[in-house]
Amino acid sequence: MKKVFLALALVASTVGIYSFTTKVADTFAVNTASSKVEFIGSKESGTHPGFFLLKSGSVTVDGGKLTGGSFVIDLASLKITDGAGARLEGHLKAPDFFDFAKGTDATFAITSVKYTAANTAEIDGSLTLKGITGPVKFVATTTSDAKTFSGDASFVLDRTAFGVSYDPTKVSKDVKVSVHLVAAK
Repeated sequence: MKKVFLALALVASTVGIYSFTTKVADTFAVNTASSKVEFIGSKESGTHPGFFLLKSGSVTVDGGKLTGGSFVIDLASLKITDGAGARLEGHLKAPDFFDFAKGTDATFAITSVKYTAANTAEIDGSLTLKGITGPVKFVATTTSDAKTFSGDASFVLDRTAFGVSYDPTKVSKDVKVSVHLVAAK
């Protein structure tokens, strides 16, 4: 009888311990070779597309849903993908654009995530660019499995809110931004 009682007590305590254990969200490292931030700047006479690569980052995922994360954008990886190429890249490195002399990193940190559908989330975050931190909100499409996470989002960003001050009468202050994030365990 003692053995049966001890066995039941052991089973009950084991079940009790596991029922109070909370699962910790999984952390996925950003794949910097596959992730990037694309942009399209516009002016009266046309547009200029380009991109930045990511330097580092991670996201947290719980139950297949994004719950948080942050990443570093490598401004030094700037690439203009139309005919303006190197000439425009040189201008964008100047103080009235990204001011590479003062640094070449921008950061984005997620502050909240609210899923509105199975794979669609409203994301609030903080972007720091040129030493200025401000809120950024957008809708992202996400996919996740046990080993990988990906997210895509497109939105419009007011560059002047982050000190990218080149004459808004010549170049639109609104920049179209697309984020493509790939991460894995």
